[in-house]
Amino acid sequence: MSVGRNTTIRDRHRKQIARSKPPCGICGNEIDYGITDHLDPMAYVVDHIIPLNAGGSDTVDNKQAAHRSCNRTKSDHLPDQHTPAGRVFETTRRWW
Repeated sequence: MSVGRNTTIRDRHRKQIARSKPPCGICGNEIDYGITDHLDPMAYVVDHIIPLNAGGSDTVDNKQAAHRSCNRTKSDHLPDQHTPAGRVFETTRRWW
């Protein structure tokens, strides 16, 4: 399902979120806001926390800063339905 988006609002929200330079809302790592190549996997993008096609709103309170690669991995899943890139699993098992 395609959802129409207002590019003026998108750009305003993008600037508003970037002002405070928050970390990626998906993986928690820092974002290099100076990357100008929008196709760079570590570039800053805005992620809808609750995807629009899952009933999320196109308001700033439903948006977060993210790396392009993290946002693509999350895709249109709800926050609890994806595994963040670079997730580390810990175990108490020792092999020596």
